[in-house]
Amino acid sequence: MKVLDYLMDELEKYPLHLSLIDPEKQSPEEAGEIAEIAEKVGSTAIMVGGSTISETRLVDETVKEIKSCSSLPVILFPCGVRSLSKYADAVFFMSLLNSRNPRFIVREQAEGALLIRDLGIEPISMGYIVIEPGMRVGEVGEADPIRRNDLSSAVKYALAAQYFGMKFVYLEAGSGAKETVPNEMIVQVRKNIEIPLIVGGGIRDPSTAREKVMAGADMIVTGTALEELFFERRLSSIVKTIRSCKRV
Repeated sequence: MKVLDYLMDELEKYPLHLSLIDPEKQSPEEAGEIAEIAEKVGSTAIMVGGSTISETRLVDETVKEIKSCSSLPVILFPCGVRSLSKYADAVFFMSLLNSRNPRFIVREQAEGALLIRDLGIEPISMGYIVIEPGMRVGEVGEADPIRRNDLSSAVKYALAAQYFGMKFVYLEAGSGAKETVPNEMIVQVRKNIEIPLIVGGGIRDPSTAREKVMAGADMIVTGTALEELFFERRLSSIVKTIRSCKRV
């Protein structure tokens, strides 16, 4: 089964949790351990990526170790061509829609397109939208982060992603953000698009995850929370809370 089909099938049951692992934040062996725990507590897939990855070898080693420890699909979350790995199951083929630099909108994607085809990695198109504060991904991606009170712009970018034929929209506040994507923004985007909505950035506890799902998020991504010591109990609570929510 293709990864996209798997995700859509799982969405028919309940909202999903995706675990994001940055290869630069821990060793491949530690990444494998994190993935094993993520599968144990009910995460749906493992995303692998980061804002500053520059070495394909590290991505390869991390993905291989994750796959040796977990049966969950591994989806690349790339910052560029160097973040691609032939060992992954799929790649979020994403365009940073509110970047000022064409490189992050389409040029880097064009550079990687033939490689993705030749490696046999399943591409899953996604409109990626950075929301204030944006953090490191906003800086690296040269984004003009959408202001937290600018609901209209968020809706316009999300609907544009749908009209481009993209499979998902991702609202990103940035890894480690102290402020998450505003609930009202999620509500408005959800009302105006028909494709699944992913929300990430700064979500570290069950109550915040619940707020985002109840506002309209179909999938929740946590990354920084996985880098903390003794994260298993917290992650388990987050996943259970997400699955217990009824989406709007």
